Amino acid sequence: MPAVDPKQPVVILGGFLITDEAYAPMADWLRQEHQLDVAITPAGRLDWLSTTWAFGWRRLLDRVDALVQEQQSRSPSGQVTLIGHSSGGVMLRLYLSREPFAGRVYAGAERCNRLITLGSPHQAVRATPLRAMVERRFPGCHEAGVDYLAVAGELDLQGPMASAFSRRSARGSYRSIVGEAEVLGDGLVPLSSALLTGARQLVLPATAHGGLFGTTWYGSPERLALWWDAATAVTA
Repeated sequence: MPAVDPKQPVVILGGFLITDEAYAPMADWLRQEHQLDVAITPAGRLDWLSTTWAFGWRRLLDRVDALVQEQQSRSPSGQVTLIGHSSGGVMLRLYLSREPFAGRVYAGAERCNRLITLGSPHQAVRATPLRAMVERRFPGCHEAGVDYLAVAGELDLQGPMASAFSRRSARGSYRSIVGEAEVLGDGLVPLSSALLTGARQLVLPATAHGGLFGTTWYGSPERLALWWDAATAVTA
């Protein structure tokens, strides 16, 4: 397990079609509760729609890289912690790699020694071509010098915390990702997909994929404390 300074700065990459302001409360919580320097990768809906193609991934990962290098210059450890929600967590696995992608070599593992993924669809029977490429080329915890924590939510679709939207759509989403509808998940991503193979793993009960899916999600203060404590409980 790599040594990780719990006070090193953070870069956040959000999920598909979720704009960066949705992560402002998460960043504020990390700043206020742990006095961390936090940067959110700017991403609009058009940016996310372009991630159907490699150039769209490159555009967002270029922004991640610029923020990481800026944060690294202020880091007490010389390293940066990455947080990726949903598709952002899969994209950050590619960012860590030293292999070329779309004309770039990011080699993020040289600057980032912890990746926390929140409800990211890592393993899937059916995935978009680029997400499938990540799992094929960089399976599991691909970079040995990085501490990976994969966080998954378990949402009771019949309970009061699930939204009407998740009750209608979750089973179809689960089936499209893992081929089965009657599985556990966060209203969008099944547990078996979010729990990256080989990573430290955490399942959060009563936790939705995002605000559209339920009243409490990974970015809610009471859930933030749980997964951040789990991430920083291991520092070496």
